[in-house]
Amino acid sequence: MTVGQRVDILAFGAHPDDVEIGAGGILAKHQAQGFSVAICDLTAAELSSNGTVELRRQEAKRAASILGLTERVNLGFPDRGLKGTEEQIRRMTEVIRRLRPRIVLAPYEKDRHPDHVACSRMVKEAVFDAGIRNRKVDGDWPAHRVEQVFHYFINDVGPADVIVNITDVYERKMEAILAYASQFDRSQGEVDTPLNHPSYLAMIRGRDQLWGHQIRALYGEGLAKTRPLAMDRLL
Repeated sequence: MTVGQRVDILAFGAHPDDVEIGAGGILAKHQAQGFSVAICDLTAAELSSNGTVELRRQEAKRAASILGLTERVNLGFPDRGLKGTEEQIRRMTEVIRRLRPRIVLAPYEKDRHPDHVACSRMVKEAVFDAGIRNRKVDGDWPAHRVEQVFHYFINDVGPADVIVNITDVYERKMEAILAYASQFDRSQGEVDTPLNHPSYLAMIRGRDQLWGHQIRALYGEGLAKTRPLAMDRLL
């Protein structure tokens, strides 16, 4: 039986740039501390109003380099076609088993973009299937149980159960986001969108400052849990 390469954190996103927006600082911080981090994008964002699939691929590669990713996978599912089919879940399960992450990050279950909501639901199914020994996937990867699943926020602010101090890597996060010039640079955009409106990047920075303020830091990234954290004691 084949045993895959292990990463510490695997973050799923519906589109290239989702993870950078919601958890880019967390990935950068853990990478800087010697942990291995990876991203799995479900689509190539081919329906985006601005840019092209090839340009988005180049931007995602540049962002991956900035964040120091061990690996970036794109499963090539259809944009706005995240239906949670058996084939889609099986391929996501295969990625989890091959990379064997300790922690999985997924979009928060409530978001204005239906693909982000679908991605959240599909990650839950794939994480569950990854731990079922008799669930077969291509590559004959062994079953793998993820230690924790956390949910990051993309377009909204939600109730954070965990806030990670990302002050020391905040400029790396913003550099990774701005690698997607086709999406966030209004001067290059062919069409006005919520992403290239001046208020969007300001919202991200303000949100991260708000979370940072709650933990007495300059910047933070909030994560939500769907299940309680297990602790032996508080101190």
